[in-house]
Amino acid sequence: MSFPKNFFWGGAIAANQAEGAYNEDGKGLTMSDFTTGGTVDRRRAVTYKTPEGNIVRVERFGPISGEVPEGAELYIDPNEYYPSHEAVDHYHRFKEDIRLFGEMGMKMFRMSIAWSRIYPNVNDETPNQKGLDHYREVFEECRKYGIEPLVTIHHFDDPLAVDTVYGGWENRELIHQFERYAKTIGEAYKGLVKYWLTFNEINTNMPRIFPGMDGSKIDGAKCYRQLHNKFLASAAAVKVLHEIDPENKVGCMILGGAFSNYPYTCNPDDVIAAMEANQNGWYCPDVQILGRYPAYAKRMWSEYNFELEVSEEDAKLLKEGHVDFMSYSYYHSGVATAKPVKAEAGGNLMHGAKNPYLKYSAWNWSIDAQGLRWTLNECESRYHCPVIIVENGLGAIDVKEEDGSVHDDYRIDYMREHVIQMDLAL
Repeated sequence: MSFPKNFFWGGAIAANQAEGAYNEDGKGLTMSDFTTGGTVDRRRAVTYKTPEGNIVRVERFGPISGEVPEGAELYIDPNEYYPSHEAVDHYHRFKEDIRLFGEMGMKMFRMSIAWSRIYPNVNDETPNQKGLDHYREVFEECRKYGIEPLVTIHHFDDPLAVDTVYGGWENRELIHQFERYAKTIGEAYKGLVKYWLTFNEINTNMPRIFPGMDGSKIDGAKCYRQLHNKFLASAAAVKVLHEIDPENKVGCMILGGAFSNYPYTCNPDDVIAAMEANQNGWYCPDVQILGRYPAYAKRMWSEYNFELEVSEEDAKLLKEGHVDFMSYSYYHSGVATAKPVKAEAGGNLMHGAKNPYLKYSAWNWSIDAQGLRWTLNECESRYHCPVIIVENGLGAIDVKEEDGSVHDDYRIDYMREHVIQMDLAL
C-alpha cells in the first residue's frame, strides 16, 4: 500500500459524547445535557417542562427542530436517558483509555474541548482552571504514548448562554467570545497541541444539506446569517492560533456526505440536481479554505429571497483566516434526482433516493467505500491542501456472545474496504 510512514492512523470522540461528568468541576450546562438518547426508531429530543408542569420532548436534529411550547423551560426528566451525563466516563478514565489507544497503535487522537468547561457562561471574566487543568492532563497523557492530539474547538456543544444570553449565533458578539476562547486554549496548550479544528460539521447549519430534504419550513436566511458568524469566528480563531504558535495547523471539519451525491440517472436534470446538491456540500469548505463565498452562493440565498451582506472587513477576515487543511466525516454517499423519490434512504440527515447499486446498513445508510475515493479526489482537485478523514465507521445491531465478545466481521470488512479506497486515492 501507499501509506507513508508518518500517516496519521487514529480515532475520534467528542466531549459531549464521551466525557460524562456533565456537571462536575465547574462545567456549565449545554443543550446536549438536555438532549435524550435516540434509537433507530426514535429520534433524539430536547426535554422541556411547561408552566403547567407537563414534560415535552422536542425533536431536534441539525437545522430542523420542533416547536418549543410557549413558556416552557429546559428540564432534565429523571425518566429519560441523557447520553452526555455519564457517557463512557472518559473524563475520569482518560488515562486508561489513552493507554489502550497507545496499545492499539493510534498515532492521532481526535477529541474536543468542551467550551463550557473553560468558560461555563461564555462571558466569564476568567477561565475555569479545573477545566484547563483537565485537558492539559489529557494532552500530556497522549504525548506519553506518542499520540498526536487533534482538537476540535467546538463540537455541537454550545454553552447554554449562547442561546439564553446571546440569542444564538446571529449575535456577532459570539465571534469575539469564540476568539477569546480559542486564544485561551491556544495559549494554555502551546507545545502540546498543534492540530486544531474550529467547528465540527459546520455545514449541518445549512438550511438544506441533502437532496430530498424539505427546507421549505426552515428560516434559510437565519441559517446563512448564523453560518456567516461562525465562519468569521472560525477565521478569528485561525488567526489567533497562528499568532500564538506559527507551528499550529488549523482545519475545517465538514459533513462529507453532503458533497458525495451521485445523479440517480444520466438524465441531465438529475446531473444538475446532483451538482446543486453537492454545491450545498461545498459551500462551507469553499468559504473556509478559499477564504471567500463561491459564485453559486447567490443562487442558494435566492431560494429564501435573501442576499447575505458581507462587509469589506468581514471579507478581509475570511481571507486572512482561511484554514490550513480540510477534514471531513465520511459514512455514506447520496443520490440526487429531479423527480419524486420512490425508495428513501436515511441516516445522519440523509434523505433522498436509494442507490440501487449499493447495500444499506440497518440504519439505512448506504455502504459505499468507493465514494470515499471519489470525494478524496474531488477535495484534492478543488483545494490542493492536506485532507484528513476524521470520522468513518459502521453502525450495526451487534450481538454480544456469552463470553462478552462481539464478532463484527461486517465492521472489519467495512473498514478494510474504505482503507483500500484511501490507498487507491493516494
